[in-house]
Amino acid sequence: MNLRRVLSIIVAVLLVAALGWLHYELLTEAYGGGPPHYGQTTNMDKWSNPWPGLLKVDAIGAVLLFALLRWGIFPKSHR
Repeated sequence: MNLRRVLSIIVAVLLVAALGWLHYELLTEAYGGGPPHYGQTTNMDKWSNPWPGLLKVDAIGAVLLFALLRWGIFPKSHR
């Protein structure tokens, strides 16, 4: 394996880990860590659905991940 491929795989794994951590933090903040939907019911007037924001972040992350893996694993010389 060449250095370009190894670096792209390492960065891709770090990107997936960062997106997973972001999901965990935002969903825990939105829904709370207590009884079911605790964060949702305590301040219902201030609560907002986290999914639209997460889907936007996921779309950007998926595009970056695809571009990164395409750049690293399938360089132009092998096409």
